Amino acid sequence: MKLIDQSLPWRRYLSANAYYRWLAERGSLTRCIRRRCPYFFNVRAVRYDAGAAGRGEARQMGIRAGSPARRREVYLYCGDTPVVFAFSLLPVRSLCGRWRNLRQLGAKPLGERLFTNPRVHRAPLRFKPLTRRHALYRRAARVLSDPPSRLWARRSVFHLHGRPILVTEVFLPGILDL
Repeated sequence: MKLIDQSLPWRRYLSANAYYRWLAERGSLTRCIRRRCPYFFNVRAVRYDAGAAGRGEARQMGIRAGSPARRREVYLYCGDTPVVFAFSLLPVRSLCGRWRNLRQLGAKPLGERLFTNPRVHRAPLRFKPLTRRHALYRRAARVLSDPPSRLWARRSVFHLHGRPILVTEVFLPGILDL
């Protein structure tokens, strides 16, 4: 998935977007959602399996295309409303040392692990509107009864001691009600 850098023309376009507040959030998205949904927040894991880094993903993480990785997909819910679909690509070589506990996250939010460690560095955010033709859109929209014509996504790479993890978040319409 090719995403757009947060450069000036896009920043102006995004600032007029209803999702801008969420797209531009630099802190923990999990923490922000929990603040607005303290008693009803939950994570539902839908996929955690073996895979490989695609060319674009590998380029963004600075690893070799085809490198073995774990793929994780979850939905973040506020009550019964899905608000975010999150896709994470965790290279196998990153899942050792300090990040070995990420192998068994289950329904625990990845964001809590990433933002509680002061040594984790986050690369700049990248944004993209996804249409129905995009595979990530289709995976994210599975839980929506009436999906919109496009969904907004953002992506960034987190590093701990040179070990990358790619996180893509797709914002679902329910987030606008928080």
